[in-house]
Amino acid sequence: MRSASTTRPLVEEADRLTRWLRPRLLDQLDRLEGGQVTLIEGHRRHQLGQGGPLKVTLVVRDSRAWKRLALGGTVGAAEAYMDGDWDTDDLVALVQLLAANLERVNGEMENGTARLGRWLLSALYRLQRNSLKGSRRNIAAHYDIGNELFATFLDARHLMYSSAVFPYPEASLEEASTFKLDLMLDRLDVRPEHHLLEIGTGWGGLAIHAARTRGCRVTTTTISEEQYAHTARRIEEEGLGDRITLLKQDYRELEGRFDRLISVEMIEAVGHQYLDTYLATLDRLLADDGLAMLQAITIRDQRFEAAKREMDFIKRYIFPGGFLPSHRAILDGLARRTSMNVLSLDEIGTHYARTLREWRHRFEANLERVRKLGYDERFIRMWRYYLCYCEGGFLERSIGTCHLLLAKPGARPAPLTGSH
Repeated sequence: MRSASTTRPLVEEADRLTRWLRPRLLDQLDRLEGGQVTLIEGHRRHQLGQGGPLKVTLVVRDSRAWKRLALGGTVGAAEAYMDGDWDTDDLVALVQLLAANLERVNGEMENGTARLGRWLLSALYRLQRNSLKGSRRNIAAHYDIGNELFATFLDARHLMYSSAVFPYPEASLEEASTFKLDLMLDRLDVRPEHHLLEIGTGWGGLAIHAARTRGCRVTTTTISEEQYAHTARRIEEEGLGDRITLLKQDYRELEGRFDRLISVEMIEAVGHQYLDTYLATLDRLLADDGLAMLQAITIRDQRFEAAKREMDFIKRYIFPGGFLPSHRAILDGLARRTSMNVLSLDEIGTHYARTLREWRHRFEANLERVRKLGYDERFIRMWRYYLCYCEGGFLERSIGTCHLLLAKPGARPAPLTGSH
């Protein structure tokens, strides 16, 4: 079990409200299916859950954790972890267990005393709308916290902050990131004569790889100040200024027509209110015979309507204004607002779980470097929670990731070759 040197010693004393809440929350934990939780609080030890393959030990270090869970629901639980009120030997497995019991967790932990907190968080989420001004503010809140931080855990070759695709089990993160880029560019049939538009530059890995390996022209746009500055330096260092045009523009402000379009895990940042606008913009920017490829993190269709109104840990602390579309929400939006046809939809969520595990291991191995960059223990615990939270979600398939290949009506497949 990982020790948390920043946490306070175990606190035995509890007020009357905590003594009332504790047995009720223990009862909820005891009804979890698919695993077992060993909960330790001072001299107390509880075996909870209905049994199953997932085994987790949870240590309560401060009795205020019970009130934070009861009043704040799942966000309160995350905040209590960030502050060292509780710890666990396997945060990923705990997230899996909660995700496997999602309906019970949402029905019990997010109701009752947590309703007021949930209402306040939902009100805060509504203030994070992704208008032109709001998008810049929301993007800056995550991506402009320091390029050096992301360099502590992303692949060294491309700095890809999106799911890799592992061609074989022993592949490194660097190999898997390159394989993913080539996979997407191959599916798009990018050729030297094409002009490729990328919406969401990241740290320039895709744009540079496409220009270097496919010989095409690339226009790429970001609204992150940090990413723009970093990518501009990389383009200059690579001598690709004649092939890559780097913009600092919102996707809604782009003009022109492009032969190919790619957007990797950008759709989650547009907000559900602007999903149709985003898809219509792709349609407007793509040539009549063009192809587009999206990589999108998705939520189950059955959860989409409820989830888009909820303020969870990710929206509160990691991606302000973010949302996860579902397959159906994307497909309905495409039919409603675009002329594009869907050529394929491929699920790669298991690769994201592996990607997150690689990021988590690198982050943990570089903690001293992270501390020297000025990030405190609460931030470190928040980031650890974020990486584990997402990894557990992908392992349990409560969230997924897909590659979506789209075609304008004038697009035609390349002629078949060989004997088939």
